Amino acid sequence: MSYQIEPIPNGETLIGEGPHWDIETQNLYFVDIDVDRVLRYDYKENKTYSAKIEGEEFASFIIPVEGENGKFVVGCGRRVVVIAWDGVSPKAQVVRVVREVQPGDEFALNRLNDGKADPRGRLFAGTMYNDQKDLFSKRKGELYSFEKGKPAALIKGDIGISNGLAWNEKAKKFYFIDSVDYNVKEYDYNVETGVASNPRVVFKHGSHLPDGMTIDSDGNIYICTFTGATVYKVNPSTAEVLLEIKMPCKQITSAAFGGPNLDILYVTTSKLNDQPSPAGNTFKVTGLGVKGLPMTKVQL
Repeated sequence: MSYQIEPIPNGETLIGEGPHWDIETQNLYFVDIDVDRVLRYDYKENKTYSAKIEGEEFASFIIPVEGENGKFVVGCGRRVVVIAWDGVSPKAQVVRVVREVQPGDEFALNRLNDGKADPRGRLFAGTMYNDQKDLFSKRKGELYSFEKGKPAALIKGDIGISNGLAWNEKAKKFYFIDSVDYNVKEYDYNVETGVASNPRVVFKHGSHLPDGMTIDSDGNIYICTFTGATVYKVNPSTAEVLLEIKMPCKQITSAAFGGPNLDILYVTTSKLNDQPSPAGNTFKVTGLGVKGLPMTKVQL
């Protein structure tokens, strides 16, 4: 297959993550985790804006809040917060804290990682142990769902690095990556209750660390590899790798379909550990011949 890869303007990050395509405004939102920065790529202008969240250390995901223009839910440390950002200013402010997870000294080194809204607007977000020296041995992470008017619900415990999330509402499936397990698990998913059950491994890679994930309208999942310079397109029903999208840098963090026709795959990357250019850029992949599913805003 012939596909094209090019960077978007000014989309460079240290650790790009959490891409969310807002279908209403034709904007791609994403984060630069370790420098608490949120970014907005304006498709019509072909221009990227960024802002630092005042008073915070991390920004692990960004999702627009349904019905609240200029408000976004963001993972900051172990807190889910709402920020106000006009999409242009170089600073954004926390306006309220939605929830804090894993309070207490035992989890002092934990932070939230990937987060996404399910088809009903519930926020799913998980944690990870954040000490680089001990990143893979401590399974202190947990995955939660946050539903309007309810306390946080624990979806899964005993997690190394809570990462990629995707849903197939039609097939009633939920997909989840714990990077430390080097696999993707598929769950039966009740979209009315938000309950995930009956996990099974649908993709496993022996050497490349899986990171973020998205899904297309055919139900195929796209798995980013933090150590493999590749996005794998996988049929989760058969575990068959349908395509290997070879990226121009090693640390591929996450992906989301966007563009007016939802046929552009936006891919975030990292230049952590002094990776050479073009590492850290945010790329658009065109010519894949598929479309994504519309992403959901968070209901708060």
